[in-house]
Amino acid sequence: MKKLFLFLFLSFLINGHASSHSLLESVNSDHRIEKNTLRDKYRNPYETLSFFRIEPEMTIVELSPGRGWYTEILAKFMYDKGRYIVAPYNPNLGGYAERLWKSYNEFLKSNEVYSKVETTFLFDKLAEDNSVDAVLTFRNVHNWINNNDENAKKIFKQSFSALRSGGYLGIVEHRAKKETSFEDMYKSGYMTEKFVIDLAKKSGFLLIDKSEINSNSKDLKNYPKGVWTLPPSLRLKDEDKSKYLEIGESDRMTLLFQKP
Repeated sequence: MKKLFLFLFLSFLINGHASSHSLLESVNSDHRIEKNTLRDKYRNPYETLSFFRIEPEMTIVELSPGRGWYTEILAKFMYDKGRYIVAPYNPNLGGYAERLWKSYNEFLKSNEVYSKVETTFLFDKLAEDNSVDAVLTFRNVHNWINNNDENAKKIFKQSFSALRSGGYLGIVEHRAKKETSFEDMYKSGYMTEKFVIDLAKKSGFLLIDKSEINSNSKDLKNYPKGVWTLPPSLRLKDEDKSKYLEIGESDRMTLLFQKP
């Protein structure tokens, strides 16, 4: 009887603990902030991370984690077996970078699940060369194309160096119409698929898959404040707010690259 009890107890610990850190359980975890979970219908985290082939024992780098929307999920998913590194902007840049770091750093202190999150800074070395299984970034490439896209080129090259052979680069980005000029991409926040794919290919990556998981056919991409007109930013505040809420978040490309 004691042996049976011990077997059942150990099974509960092993199976229960493992399931609590499955991807689906991590997405549905009650430690996530409600306002973030409400965006799941636009951002499709379970489907997106599955498409990016993320496994819990990997070493992952997330570029520009913002205020931690994906950190909530990845920190829990990677907690037991993996290694999760984030690369926010260096607060020494001042201004927005400093404010964002302060907010994100406080967020990391808010729950024990974030205690294993490792931090480096964007434009610094992301990790040891050939040591990372996947680099991910969500809705950030448009922020890197200032300075004649030199920042973007540097980040893609650093990502390539950090990844092992066979490692993945997963990108979700606001999708522009095919004919959009570089100037209009910079102003609007929408990027053409061709521009993003070319950036990755020039850094040595191979495009191995793309998905419509995060597409939105309601997004007309012709707004006064660019992509920031739509939620969650809603730059026009109450002006036509109901219309933009009805559209929802932007139409997005979802691209998977691999280092040869």
